[in-house]
Amino acid sequence: MPDSMLFLDATMLSRIQFGFTITFHILFPALSIGLAGFLVVLETLWLTTAEERYWRLLRFWTTVFALSFGMGVVSGIVLAYQFGTNWSGLMAKAGQIMGPLLSYETLTAFFLEASFLGVLLFGWKRVSRRMHFISTLMVALGTCISAFWIMASNSWMQTPAGYVVRDGIFYPADWWAIIFNPSFLVRFAHMLMAAYLSTAFVVAGVAAWYLLKDRFIDLAKPMMALALLMIVPLAPLQIVVGDMAGLIVRDHQPAKLAAMEAQWETGVMPLRLFAIPDQTAARNRFEVGIPKLGSLITQQSLDKPVKGLLEFPAEDRPRVAIVFWTFRLMVGIGFLMLVIAVTAAVLALRKRLYSSRWFLRLLMLASPLGFVAIVAGWYTAEIGRQPYVIYGALRTADAVSPVTAASVTLSLAMFFVIYSAVFGAGFWYLLRTIRKGPVEVAPPEAPARGNRPMAGMSPATAK
Repeated sequence: MPDSMLFLDATMLSRIQFGFTITFHILFPALSIGLAGFLVVLETLWLTTAEERYWRLLRFWTTVFALSFGMGVVSGIVLAYQFGTNWSGLMAKAGQIMGPLLSYETLTAFFLEASFLGVLLFGWKRVSRRMHFISTLMVALGTCISAFWIMASNSWMQTPAGYVVRDGIFYPADWWAIIFNPSFLVRFAHMLMAAYLSTAFVVAGVAAWYLLKDRFIDLAKPMMALALLMIVPLAPLQIVVGDMAGLIVRDHQPAKLAAMEAQWETGVMPLRLFAIPDQTAARNRFEVGIPKLGSLITQQSLDKPVKGLLEFPAEDRPRVAIVFWTFRLMVGIGFLMLVIAVTAAVLALRKRLYSSRWFLRLLMLASPLGFVAIVAGWYTAEIGRQPYVIYGALRTADAVSPVTAASVTLSLAMFFVIYSAVFGAGFWYLLRTIRKGPVEVAPPEAPARGNRPMAGMSPATAK
């Protein structure tokens, strides 16, 4: 069997396969996290005001949530299997730590979500409104707990702590240090806000489309108002938290920081707006930047140098071009969101928020940008830590399974075909649901006694 396919070895093909599947997967959990929080807000408004518009919006976005949650579960199972099929070396060496972290996600988050999801989707006429609200709240809490454990595991791989190595195996020494490793809290906050912000832009984009089409006007306006109430404060806050994440990279992953900024030589760093990095020649063929501003941002000093990539062996350097541009794509989208947030606030103050058609078109175009930024951010984080799977402790080449390039190529091709069919259909149905819009559904009455389990049984029968 060949050791490579199309000049790519099994390690690189396994990385591509994991990157391909996680690109699909990460979209749905992010949307589920954001929508679950949005459902809590909508149900709170409906229960406190008894306005039918909030009830219709609640039922509509519950349907969208169910679709995204289902596709997230399906795509997540594939990722779990890949730890065994493609990355058995990682689990053999670090399974003592990563196994429990991933298991905690299932035992605490997934079981919580699964337990209350049925009530959320089908319990409108079977449980009290209070119980249904509690179920919605538990599902939303479950999505956050799931993100907690996933980010704890990934952050430990980025900034490992609280472990000892014996005979090449990673063992836990301090679970508190493992979970709350140096990058966890900031990255967890960054991911949660990214999910809420991205979802808010989706909601705002759908509302803008309805307003432009002159459909569901009485529903689109509160939908947009609620979305922008999330966007306006979160957009600037996300930039602040992102800067904090960058400082952690500076302190714990200097090679990644140098790759993000295409900094080859140690010295005062400009803020590079554009560059064409040459990995082979270890230099930038062309660049445009603002002198010293990069050092000011990363080092809080105009004169403090930044460690360059030439300080690291060539085999320990990430792929600079990819990391450089994915990082700028993420940051660029973040600042574009800030501009949109400020514009929305100004238009709202001038009472022109719902009538400015150019702004409504802008919101429509911007609706997927949050997810583009999430994917770009993950590419920056994951490619930037190469050639390590556990930064500074375990190389990626030592974590891959003993599989052939041909077998990985075959499975990658199958994933491409199946994902295109399954998730293509999922996206089509999701867009169809949005295009159809919130249908008129009568609010549920208090559940009849006979709809409750064992309600129709006599005391004697129930014993």
